[in-house]
Amino acid sequence: MGLKHPKGPKHNAKEIRIDPVFAQEGFESIPRCTMPKKEMSPDLAYQIVHDELMLDGNARLNLATFVGTWMEPQAQKLASETFDKNMIDKDEYPQTAELEMRCVSILSHLWNSPDPDNSTGCSTTGSSEAAMLGGLAMKRRWQHKRKAGGKPVDKPNIVMGINVQVCWEKFANYWDVEMRLVPMEGNRFHLSAEEAIKLCDENTIGVIAILGSTFDGSYEPVKEICDALDKFQEKTGIDIPVHVDAASGGMIAPFLDQDLIWDFRLPRVASINTSGHKYGLVYPGVGWVVWRDAKMLPEDLIFYVNYLGSNMPTFALNFSRPGSQIILQYYNFLRLGFDGYTKVQGYAREVALYLSKEIEKLGPFELITRGDELPVFAFKLKDNVKNFSVFDVSNKMRERGWLIPAYTFPANRTDLAALRIVVRRGLSHDLADLFLDDLKRQLPTLESQPEPVHDEKSGSGFHH
Repeated sequence: MGLKHPKGPKHNAKEIRIDPVFAQEGFESIPRCTMPKKEMSPDLAYQIVHDELMLDGNARLNLATFVGTWMEPQAQKLASETFDKNMIDKDEYPQTAELEMRCVSILSHLWNSPDPDNSTGCSTTGSSEAAMLGGLAMKRRWQHKRKAGGKPVDKPNIVMGINVQVCWEKFANYWDVEMRLVPMEGNRFHLSAEEAIKLCDENTIGVIAILGSTFDGSYEPVKEICDALDKFQEKTGIDIPVHVDAASGGMIAPFLDQDLIWDFRLPRVASINTSGHKYGLVYPGVGWVVWRDAKMLPEDLIFYVNYLGSNMPTFALNFSRPGSQIILQYYNFLRLGFDGYTKVQGYAREVALYLSKEIEKLGPFELITRGDELPVFAFKLKDNVKNFSVFDVSNKMRERGWLIPAYTFPANRTDLAALRIVVRRGLSHDLADLFLDDLKRQLPTLESQPEPVHDEKSGSGFHH
């Protein structure tokens, strides 16, 4: 979220001058940053906002975002019919609350919960909130256990790879938990079991394993991490849970990587989060968190609201929020079923593998990943390419409307600058070919440069 702040970017405070064809009396110009004194016609208000938004990128050509940018017309109709539903009002919208619980049950079955019919979980505004709820539950369980043993609770820490999404940095900062980050080394771009164990001790509330790193689309070895923690417990007596941040992979692996053991089949996995609005295929605004069982969610974190004359348990960081995305999530589960999700995600991986293979053939690029885990891959320029940068490539592709992020990796691989492509529903083979045509068209211009034009500071911005 953007934060209006004195240290932030300055915006244009100049008044908007209205085209005289559309202007109405008293509205030849209007202020940008203060409320107009009088009301205007809805058509004029629409035209002003509509015209400004033309400067936004085309969401379908945004190869940076993991967030869904396409849904069927029937889903869009459902969304328009349910924009007015407030998810917190369980008593007023009992069937929306029912659909939420059905989605939790579906995910519990999908992730092999030991007792899916009595599973514990909830919807959130996205996987960031879901991750924070998982982290809060880990911290509170650790506090209860420490207090019961008469031990101090003032120095909790959490172990994760440096490739984690920024929501985990926020969690550690906001809830006073020491963040122990495993840096990247060489060709290891995410957390390993060996490196995780080195940072664990009696104050570790949990280890975060990422099923689908935003930097390169790779899965972290969840089973290896759990196995290492089992041995750690045998040696030290310290029992450390694992939370799987499956923001993207939680809706890919169950369909395409069924032999991969990463979920509640591993007894050490206490909770899992995912984004309904990423590979759950819903428009922005919904995430999910599921706990192994009710014991994994401390009772003192739960609040109760009146629901049809009885108390409905809730656990969230916010209060009012839209119910429509939950309805859209249930629509997708109903519409696609297991086979449909398998086809959609399989097609995305097929397109990712095709794109990565064709990009590798072009000459100047070297693949970091191929898109064979998440349908996401990262690539860099070969070491002998000195006259243009990945930031130049990103800027050139933006000229044709393609939003492709260029960024540097974190410690200890800040020397590595890469481009990344996220293949989502709606990015077809045809669009992939159009992207390749544009990339090929830009290469001669880039290769004719005497030196790079853009670097990390001057190139188009991107943040994970």
